[in-house]
Amino acid sequence: MADDRTEQARPSLSRQFLPAVHGLLARPLSSYYLLIASAGLLLLIGLTMVFSATSVKAYAANGNAFSAISSQAVYALLGLIAFWICQRLPAISLRALGKYVLGVAVVLLAFQNLVVLVKDIGAQESEQVGPISVSLLSLATGGVSIQPSEIAKLGLVLWGADVIARKGPALGHWRELAMPLFPVIGLLFVLVGYNDVGTMLVLLALTVGLLWAAGVRMRVFTALGVLGLTGIGLLIAAASRGAGSGSAEAATNYRVQRLTAFLTPLDKCDLSDACYQLIQGRSAIFEGGWFGVGLGKGALKWGWVPEAENDFIYAIVAEELGVVGCAVVLALFSVLAFTGFRIARRSADPFRGLAAAAITTWLVAQAVINMGGVVGLLPITGLPLPFISAGGSALIVAMAAIGMLASFARAEPDAARALNARPTPRWVRLVWAPLPPLPAPRRSGQTRPPAQKPGPGGRTPAGTGGRS
Repeated sequence: MADDRTEQARPSLSRQFLPAVHGLLARPLSSYYLLIASAGLLLLIGLTMVFSATSVKAYAANGNAFSAISSQAVYALLGLIAFWICQRLPAISLRALGKYVLGVAVVLLAFQNLVVLVKDIGAQESEQVGPISVSLLSLATGGVSIQPSEIAKLGLVLWGADVIARKGPALGHWRELAMPLFPVIGLLFVLVGYNDVGTMLVLLALTVGLLWAAGVRMRVFTALGVLGLTGIGLLIAAASRGAGSGSAEAATNYRVQRLTAFLTPLDKCDLSDACYQLIQGRSAIFEGGWFGVGLGKGALKWGWVPEAENDFIYAIVAEELGVVGCAVVLALFSVLAFTGFRIARRSADPFRGLAAAAITTWLVAQAVINMGGVVGLLPITGLPLPFISAGGSALIVAMAAIGMLASFARAEPDAARALNARPTPRWVRLVWAPLPPLPAPRRSGQTRPPAQKPGPGGRTPAGTGGRS
C-alpha cells in the first residue's frame, strides 16, 4: 500500500529532469510563443538559404546577385501581412470564409486543368489564354503568379473543419461523411492530382489529420487510404498517355520514374535522368559532412542540382550547414508539429481544434515528403519545403496558416484568461491582435467540462468538451 502511494506521489519525468522546460510549457501563452519562434526561425533560415542558392545564378544572369532574394523577401513580407490578417480574424469569420476560398480554388483548378488538357501543356511549358499565362502548376497575370493547389489546401482546412464541427457526433455515420465531405474531397483529389501527385498526397494527409481529430472510426481511414492509393495509381497510369505532368503518349512514364527511382539500386538507375536529383542530394549530404562547407560556399547549387532554391533546397542546407544544420531544421519542424497538435488538443472550440490539427498535418507532412525525397527515403514529388523553399503563393499561404494557428493559440482557455486579466494597451491591440474571447464560465461546483459521449472509435470528438 505504501509502495502504491509512493508511486502515485512520484512526479513525472518532465518534472524530475526537465523542470525548466515543464515550467515554460505550463505558462498560458507557451503555445503561442513556441509557434512564433519555430515558424520565424524557419522563415529566416529560408531567406538565408534562398539567397545562398540563387546569388551566383542571379549574378550570372543579370549582374545582380540580390534579384532573387529581393523577390523572396517581398513574398515573405506579403506572408507576414497574411499572418497578421489571419491572426486578427475571429473563428466565425474563418468559418464563413472557408466555402468561398474553396470555391475559388475549385474554379481556378478547373480552368487550369482544362487549358492543360486542351493545349497539351508539358512540364516546362506555358500557354497564354488572354491575359493569363497557364502552366502545369501555376497561373500568372501581370507579373503575379499563383498556384491554385495552395489555395485548395487552405480552403479544405477551413471548409472541412467547419463542416465536421457542425456535424459533431453524427459524423460517425457513413451518410454524414458521404455528403458533402467525400465528394468535395474526391473532386479536389482529381483536380489537383491531374497535374501534381505530390500536392495530392499532402491533401490526403490533411484529410486524414482532419478526420482523426474528429474521432472517426478506423475503417474510415482504411477506406480513405484504399481510395487514395487507387487514385494515385490511376493518375500514374493516366500520365503514360500524356495526362498532366506525364510525358507524351507511348513515351516513358515520367511519374512512375519519379516515384520509383528511390527504390532502384544506383548501379541500375539512369543517373542522367530519373536518379539525377537523388544522386545530387546524397552527394550534398556527403560533401557537407557534420558541419558543412560553410554558408555560401557550396558548389552543387551552381547548376548541379536542379531547382536548388526550391524542391531541393534541403540538399543545399546539407552541403553548406552539414548534418547539424539539417538537424536544426528538422528540430524546428518537430517543435512546430508539437505546438500545432498541442493547440488542437487544448482548444475548447471544435472548429479551432480541427483546423489546428489539419494545418499542422499539412505543413509537417509536406516537410517530411520533401526532406524524405532529398535524402532518398521517399519518392521525389516536387513539393517545396515549407517556409524555406523559394516560392510565392506557397509561402504566403503557409504564413496565413501560421497566423490562424497563432489566433487559435491565443484563444486557448488559459491563454484567453491571462490576456484578458492584464489587457494590453489599445494601440497594441490595434497594431497586433485583439483580445481573444473569454471561455464560457464553469458552473458552480464544476471542476472540469462535462463528460461527453465518446465519438466513433472510442475517442471524444475534437473540441466538444471532453478534453481540457
